[in-house]
Amino acid sequence: MLILAFLLLAFGASFIYVRFCGFVIWKTALLFAGCFLALNLLYLVFAWVTTWFINPGKPITRQNPVCRSGCIYIAYLLTGYGCVKTHVRGMEKLPDPERFLIVCNHRSMFDPIVMTRALSHFNISFVSKPSNMRIPVVGAIGYGAGYLPIDRENDRKALSTILTAADYLKRGICSMAIYPEGTRSRSGELLPFHAGSFKIAQKANVPLVISSVSGTEKIKGNFLRRPTDVYLDILEVIPAEKVKSMSTAELAAYSSRLIGENLNRLPA
Repeated sequence: MLILAFLLLAFGASFIYVRFCGFVIWKTALLFAGCFLALNLLYLVFAWVTTWFINPGKPITRQNPVCRSGCIYIAYLLTGYGCVKTHVRGMEKLPDPERFLIVCNHRSMFDPIVMTRALSHFNISFVSKPSNMRIPVVGAIGYGAGYLPIDRENDRKALSTILTAADYLKRGICSMAIYPEGTRSRSGELLPFHAGSFKIAQKANVPLVISSVSGTEKIKGNFLRRPTDVYLDILEVIPAEKVKSMSTAELAAYSSRLIGENLNRLPA
């Protein structure tokens, strides 16, 4: 774990300082915090430099391990500083090591961050809106890890993204996640699902994982102030053969109903 390594290195630097210069509480604390911050910044710069060799306009042929670890690292930082406690239920249902497409409702910008940390073992990349992929440094790191932008206003570009995501799954580069609503629900109520999202699983011939998330909409208001409990539920895994036998409209309707029923059972 990079964050733990950075904490240990910062502690080691502070210990050496105290050993040779004596203990002054404010100086030691400042040195520790400065070393930890510097190590974090250096890692982000290193990850960013690796993206110089990645062309965002072309699909990746393999996942960049530095970019992949960078996505997990950023997720751990944000959920850690945000005091996010994620309760995952049903993780044992996830196919491993088989690749899959996971769909989920969308309540907050923190949704993919929470899922990335909670399910880091399963190597999941996201299909996201183009504006997210234009975020400096973060967007470039995402490209290298297999993240893809989808322009729902342009059918041709959207289909190209769907085909690329399916190709990543077929070649085992990573599992993929997509939010069929297409945008965050401000009210918490489920928005209509885009049936085209489910073509990814059909074309890749992989299982479809239906999941729901709640509580992420509270993180922004609680950030650096109080802890936030988030619930990530793995509701059902539909085998690849059954995914193929159903239409995308049927998959969208079934997923929406399952997620809606689960959210209604959760406490407000």
